[in-house]
Amino acid sequence: MTGIRIQDIDIYHPSNKVGNDFFIKHFDEKGIDIRGLLTTLGRDTRYSIKNEEENSLTMAFEAASNVLDKNGLTGADIDLIAYASQTPEYIFPTNSLMIHRLINGASHTICIDSNANCAGMTASVEQVSRQMQANPRIKRALVIGSDYVAPHADKNDPVYYANFGDAAAAVLLVRDDNAVGFIDSVYQTDTCVYGNSMFPAEGLANLGRKGVAAGEFNVKFIPFDDSICVDAASESIRTLLSDNNIAPESIKAACFSQLSLPNIVGVCEKVGIDREVAVYIGDEFGYTSTSSPFIALHKAITTGKIERGDKVLFWTVGAGWQNVAFVIEY
Repeated sequence: MTGIRIQDIDIYHPSNKVGNDFFIKHFDEKGIDIRGLLTTLGRDTRYSIKNEEENSLTMAFEAASNVLDKNGLTGADIDLIAYASQTPEYIFPTNSLMIHRLINGASHTICIDSNANCAGMTASVEQVSRQMQANPRIKRALVIGSDYVAPHADKNDPVYYANFGDAAAAVLLVRDDNAVGFIDSVYQTDTCVYGNSMFPAEGLANLGRKGVAAGEFNVKFIPFDDSICVDAASESIRTLLSDNNIAPESIKAACFSQLSLPNIVGVCEKVGIDREVAVYIGDEFGYTSTSSPFIALHKAITTGKIERGDKVLFWTVGAGWQNVAFVIEY
């Protein structure tokens, strides 16, 4: 079978860097101590948009341009553009179509938007890899993940307001007859907390009927124990590795959801992966939602943690919740 491999990855984030002190002061003034929350989640800094010109779409374009420029490619060289976001700047036309225009894509290029919430980019890379295996017309695909949560975060909610950072990642996938590349994936869905994170809070129909005042277009969030997904994720990953005769110790980098450092550690322990194999970037970037496992991958590559031929494990979770895991030979 033809291999679908990651040829390259690049990222983009705003220049404005915000430390924990800003959010601690903000919530101290409300009588809410968030120090324990930030310590538990593993937060230190995050990059935040500080102007009206940037959004999830502009960040996606910058990340896409970065990876194309690095590889001497133009938009005309791309056969499929997939854009993953839970905060797309537009509902229609597709944001991937807008990126297509910005990078001067070819007329034959497939343009698709994907939304599996925080699991979106991981699911998109998995789905596009499967599609490329079945469709020889797709020789190069550009998968982009980008989220800009801040405008929709309730400033009284520590989890959404103090936890997230703004960033985008773009992955270039290619068909390669001499590579292994994408190996396999596992999904697991449990709707036990499907109503705990909802956006728009009252749904699009009500938004259209009633309108919305400035500052009210927010996420509705009911706190819950996010560690509930750890056992399911561990089971999925063990199944994935066992089905493909991959020993846990052969994984060279684990690029997991950066929502919670304890979840990363918990999954590693249950699966039998050394904690040092897991890549953590949540202390610098905050939680960038859909792109977070791939910003971790970018760090693993740029710091020399992985080399060509190494096996890399991805896992993340989307609101509601849905676990997605896949393994690839880089």
